[in-house]
Amino acid sequence: PGRRHHHKTPLPGARGRALVPAARPQLRIHSAPAPARGEGPRNRPGTDQMGGGSGGRGKGMPRAMAPVEEVDVAAVRYKPAELQAPHLTGFPLRAFVWLLESPLLGPLVTSILKKQNNMTQMLQHTVIPERPMFYPEYPPQEPERGVVTLGDDRDPVDRVEEALSCLAPYDPSGRFTSADEKNPFLYWKIRDFAYAYRSGITTPSAVAELVIAGVEEWNNKKPPMPMLIFFKADDLRKQADASTKRFEKGSPISVLDGIFFAVKDDIDCLPYPSKSATTFFDEIRPVEKDAVAVSRLRKCGVIFIGKANMHELGLGVTGNNPNYGTVRNPHSVDRYTGGSSSGPAALVSSGLCSGAIGTDGGGSVRIPSSLCGIVGLKTTFGRTDMTGVVCDAGTVEVASPLTSSVEDSVLLYSALAGSRPMDKLTLRPSLLCVPNLVSSENSKILQSVKVGKYTEWFHDVPDNEVSNTCEDALNLLCSTFGCQIEEIILPELEEMRTAHLVSIGSEAFSDMNAHYQAGRRTEMTLDTRASLALFKSFTSADYVAAQCLRRRIMYYHMEAFKKVDVIATPTTGMTAPKIPPSALKGESDYVVSAKLMQFIFAGNLLGLPA
Repeated sequence: PGRRHHHKTPLPGARGRALVPAARPQLRIHSAPAPARGEGPRNRPGTDQMGGGSGGRGKGMPRAMAPVEEVDVAAVRYKPAELQAPHLTGFPLRAFVWLLESPLLGPLVTSILKKQNNMTQMLQHTVIPERPMFYPEYPPQEPERGVVTLGDDRDPVDRVEEALSCLAPYDPSGRFTSADEKNPFLYWKIRDFAYAYRSGITTPSAVAELVIAGVEEWNNKKPPMPMLIFFKADDLRKQADASTKRFEKGSPISVLDGIFFAVKDDIDCLPYPSKSATTFFDEIRPVEKDAVAVSRLRKCGVIFIGKANMHELGLGVTGNNPNYGTVRNPHSVDRYTGGSSSGPAALVSSGLCSGAIGTDGGGSVRIPSSLCGIVGLKTTFGRTDMTGVVCDAGTVEVASPLTSSVEDSVLLYSALAGSRPMDKLTLRPSLLCVPNLVSSENSKILQSVKVGKYTEWFHDVPDNEVSNTCEDALNLLCSTFGCQIEEIILPELEEMRTAHLVSIGSEAFSDMNAHYQAGRRTEMTLDTRASLALFKSFTSADYVAAQCLRRRIMYYHMEAFKKVDVIATPTTGMTAPKIPPSALKGESDYVVSAKLMQFIFAGNLLGLPA
């Protein structure tokens, strides 16, 4: 914190630091950038969110964007987010999918949708002068103040132990009064469980029986709560028994030994298949070993309760899934959890486990965490090893932790993190570190932090309760710790949304194309088929144009980070949407999805932690 730079920053970007989640509706905070050298920009007045206007084009001439360095950011006017798309369920949705997939009518329908939302103009009729940025590019970062370096290649057990030493000393008095007291385990933190195991208050085997009973209770509710796609009580008991014996011998592996975690169904975890919440994906992609993220946690003694439900193939942010049932929000069962990591968020929010591993390519960890009132940390692109994750070939996706507290996020992140060799070569990640919360030198470190706020964007939400609650949280952060709020402007937000959609959509369709063409699309849910039909319409030229926009958006954020250390927004543009009864067999509502995703794009398109 506290490193702001008032020189021109080249387009490669930022590297991450510790973040502060806030109360639901949650505040989202992006990290500050790394420094770089250069000269100040030449200003050209901007006329709208497209930063530079048309440049005096004549009839029949394409629109030309001004070079990003010449855009006068101060002159840019905010343009409210708008999206036009139908809300469909039942027969209308089935008919709409038939039209989209029709060889004759499909291209016409997708063309109309893209033109209505300015995508065709933006991608095909605009000259973008920047060269493409095909994945987030970052310059080296200065050593961070107030942190402890964990080491990318160290054993995860050692990293967790190092991170544990950075937390304030554990005080059991607020949780336990005597060894005989029967405390509920709902919302116990990791260190609560660790203390209870070591003190003989309970055992992993005893907790396992409570988890099994809890899963059965939720499944038998009316309406049912299908948080897990794969769950084996005997496997859970076997893992818990092994952990219990380690405690009986006085040799637990780490503070994570005996802690219960869930794994999203697009991350490999033996002995379960990975279906990505489809009905067939395990047939074309067998699981042979744990994903790297799972194996790191297993080394620490973690107990995995099963594979968590999700939006099919991760192609949605509500959590709707007709294949296995839609996960409902534990706080209000008539509402969505958010997605696509719907099952992981619901399991943590309901208290059945302390944490979970999800994936986030378009808010899929942060959105359900926000709607369910827990902590979701989207890690820097490339910071976690994606080997063994179904969607491991894109440029926006990461595996990330969901927990019930910031403290638990520190511990889980310290075990999960560590780039794979190819990412170390191409991304040059900064040193893996966590904040040292016990250092006396850090007691007032937040007083130097400047928080960026784009007020017009911050308050562009349909319900003032969202922006006002987040405003209160931000003010509380500043009044308590001495942070300062600085007004910033982020141009071309509509372009950022489009660039993200084309990037994640093209990469997702590329992953599924062979199976889609082979006829497996008929086995997918209707909203997945609608999304893939849209993604199929993106051309290679559209994809490259999106990457040129990525470079522009990176530049604007780097310019903002010269003034501030973090950028704060609400996590979502709305609270948890209600589940229409007709939606349980499938739903397509891009307008609701856009509101849920309104503030998440920079984290994925630019790879920033959030």
